[in-house]
Amino acid sequence: MSCDRHPTLQNKKTTYAEYTAAYCSVDSIRTFAGASSGIASSIVTCPLDVVRTNLQAQGAFQHKSVSSCVPFTSRGFIGVVREVWLEKGPKGMYQGLGPTILAYFPRWAIFFGTYHRSNEVYRVHLDLKSHWVASLMSSLTAGTLSIVATNPIQVIKIRLMSQNSMSNRLSVLPKWQYNSAFDAARQIYHNEGISAFYSGLTPGLLGILHLAIQFPLYEKLKMELTGSGLGEQSRKSRNHISGVLAAGALSKMVSTSLTYPHELIRTRLQTQQILKCTVSKSRRYSGIIKTGHSIWVEEGWQAFYAGLGTSLIRAVPASMTTMLVYESMLSLLIGLKSEGERKLGS
Repeated sequence: MSCDRHPTLQNKKTTYAEYTAAYCSVDSIRTFAGASSGIASSIVTCPLDVVRTNLQAQGAFQHKSVSSCVPFTSRGFIGVVREVWLEKGPKGMYQGLGPTILAYFPRWAIFFGTYHRSNEVYRVHLDLKSHWVASLMSSLTAGTLSIVATNPIQVIKIRLMSQNSMSNRLSVLPKWQYNSAFDAARQIYHNEGISAFYSGLTPGLLGILHLAIQFPLYEKLKMELTGSGLGEQSRKSRNHISGVLAAGALSKMVSTSLTYPHELIRTRLQTQQILKCTVSKSRRYSGIIKTGHSIWVEEGWQAFYAGLGTSLIRAVPASMTTMLVYESMLSLLIGLKSEGERKLGS
């Protein structure tokens, strides 16, 4: 319905944004704000995501029975950056940006929308008095739904980001190269079947432990710093932005450090198809326990934390961006909704 045809909209000078927000549910506003935060954090942190993914997948290039299968010439942050930059230039630092956005905007849209609704159900209908317990259960519920729904996109993103010059230089490795997210999806489905899109789902679901630590901690820290919880208006407006940034950074550092090994195992499971040597046609990694054992035996316990530094460098600004954009967008949209309802007399 156009603005000039609606008498109420025209007489009370309601803007189109206010009019639209007034007729949107709070749940849809939260979902849109979550999607916006996912897009923003994807753009900001994509280069570091590329480096992190390559560092996590690097050990899988060396087959346990063929020590010369892949030379470890690109260990470390600088080595990976140099290799990606020399091969593909600045564009290489943003390879996988499309599927990254496609992975994160629906994930955060689903997560935030489900989180708030679950929190209301647990606190009101189940009569949970503890805010911490309600936040924990809401994180588990929202995390499970968002991870299952977006795992296929996550697989495509990981494949695009992890392909580098190693797969081109070595004749013992198959030349798995994807030109785009659509091409990756087509090749994966054609060569590996539908089940490949859910590789790494089990360790991915362990990622809900990450969320179960991050969001209750974020709410606790934000409450202490600003006087308000997730998605709530701050009673200390002067400290709102700094409080959100500090809570987002600290909660992410703690949760990432405690749950990092499962991320590495998931990456190995999702990238193994493009890394296997031709001397062995069977899958190198199979299941969480076997994959963890193989990494421990072949590379040592330190391998479980390969790329942790880079992951923290990437995760902290990603979390700060996600939370700040979400809180700001949600506040803006709720304000527009309230103003629109007031002008429309609803």
